[in-house]
Amino acid sequence: MRALLPTQGEGQTYHQVEFTLDYAASALHEVAHWCVAGEARRQLPDYGYWYAPDGRSADQQAEFEQVEVKPQALEWIFARACGLKFRVSADNLENELGASDSFKKAIWQQVLDYCDTRPNPRARAFAEALMKEFGCPNPFDRGSYQLADLS
Repeated sequence: MRALLPTQGEGQTYHQVEFTLDYAASALHEVAHWCVAGEARRQLPDYGYWYAPDGRSADQQAEFEQVEVKPQALEWIFARACGLKFRVSADNLENELGASDSFKKAIWQQVLDYCDTRPNPRARAFAEALMKEFGCPNPFDRGSYQLADLS
C-alpha cells in the first residue's frame, strides 16, 4: 500500500499529509515520514525520499529497506501509542520480496534507540498525543517491543 504525497495546493498555506483512505497504518506511516524529514525536505514531494514502485529488484528492495528503518520504527511507536498492531511493510508485493530479517531487526533496534533517547520533538509530541487520546500505555517503554512481534 503506497500512500500519497504531502501537498500544498493553490491558496493553501499549509501542507497536507495524504494517505490511503481508511487505513490508519497508512496515516501513521506518512506522519512518520513527516517526522523524520527535516524542514527543507518537508517542502518536497514525498519529502525528497527515494522511492521505486512495486516490482522492485532485490537491490532496489535493499535500498528501500535502508531508507525505511526510521519511518517504520516511528510508525511502530505511533501504532503502540494508539493501540494498533504494527506490521512491517516491504511494499513490494509484485516480486514477493517480503521484509528481510535484517530489515526487521534494524526497525526493532531503532525503536529501542528511540525508547532510550526519544525521537525529535515532532515525533515525540505526536506519540504522546496519540497515547493521551487513546488512553494507551507509554509508547516509549522499550520492554513493550519484541523482535518476535515482527515475524
